[in-house]
Amino acid sequence: MRTRLASICTIATLAMMSSYAQAADPIKIGMVTESTGANAEAGVYQNNGAKMAVEEINKAGGVLGRQLELHIEDNGSTNPGSILALSKLTSRGDITALIGTVRSTQVQAMSPTVKKTGLPMMVGGTDVGLTHSGNPWIFRARPNDGYSAKVIASFGVDTLKLKKWAIVHSTDAFGNGGAKALTAALKEHGLEPITVQGFTSNSQDFTPIVLAIKKSGADVVSTYIANSTDVGIFAKQLRQLGLNIAWVGSPSISTDTAMKLAQNALYGTYSIADYAVGSSPQTQAYAERYKAAFNMEPDLYSSWAYDAVQILALGMKNANSTEPAAVQKAIRAIKDYKGVEGTYTYDENGDGLHGYNIVKNEDGKIKFVEHIDFAPGK
Repeated sequence: MRTRLASICTIATLAMMSSYAQAADPIKIGMVTESTGANAEAGVYQNNGAKMAVEEINKAGGVLGRQLELHIEDNGSTNPGSILALSKLTSRGDITALIGTVRSTQVQAMSPTVKKTGLPMMVGGTDVGLTHSGNPWIFRARPNDGYSAKVIASFGVDTLKLKKWAIVHSTDAFGNGGAKALTAALKEHGLEPITVQGFTSNSQDFTPIVLAIKKSGADVVSTYIANSTDVGIFAKQLRQLGLNIAWVGSPSISTDTAMKLAQNALYGTYSIADYAVGSSPQTQAYAERYKAAFNMEPDLYSSWAYDAVQILALGMKNANSTEPAAVQKAIRAIKDYKGVEGTYTYDENGDGLHGYNIVKNEDGKIKFVEHIDFAPGK
């Protein structure tokens, strides 16, 4: 009898230990990032932001009593590389949620796999279609380009009183979508762009585009350029060829990478910015923590990834579960969450932010000008 009782106790103890060990297993988040290739510098910022969020959450006790664990796969800054990196993560079988990249074209390439796999993925791409194409698993940690175009047009036309618009865009999902959205936004103000110029990412010579803008008589250039390195090269060539018109563009012109490369060629320019120090107490506190941790200034490449981790963690906490469908539902229900990118209220499409900041490059320093917001879906 005693032997049988001891066996039962041993089995019960082992079961409890096994259950405890399972409960204490880390929650694994997979992230696709640009650690090598043309956009490797942006990847450094993304990695920093995500790692910083994981560290802060774990220090505060983790999620549901478990620590977060980040697993990063490099995509080599390409679409095929993104698909391969995502495949490596999803084939593991132990990933709870995913973080994509800031490139709309890469997210577009990964979207079918994400839909098939059925794991929530936070993304930083801003092409409207990413969250409007029937994939219920994709959530955005930045505003989409439908809002960016409205803000650019509103500020440029109503505040700066600019009427003759030239649009320059990269011919990828981000650039094409942005140019289309800005053209539509200008139409709401009774204007049509007088020239629209597209180019392939990672170009080295923008002379034909600059000359076309000069010939058009534009008084403002607006850009939707995916890569910060392209922004830097375009800015230098624009100014070298004597074109000093106003510039109001997408967030890439106020990134640290673009400003380092272009230097004074970007002085005096305006951009929309989802992340802007001075726009809220959260952004200011984040900037201070980031600089202390990495000895460098943060920008949108780090801030959206930081928010992405925090939102996934909040979804798991609110769902009281790591089951993908439960987390998906909980993220969609998030309202008024104050992140470093802005205040998140998710809509049915998976968009949480619905406006942008306007910032100005004043002698190499980004200064917050104003925030322009729209109601969800407007």
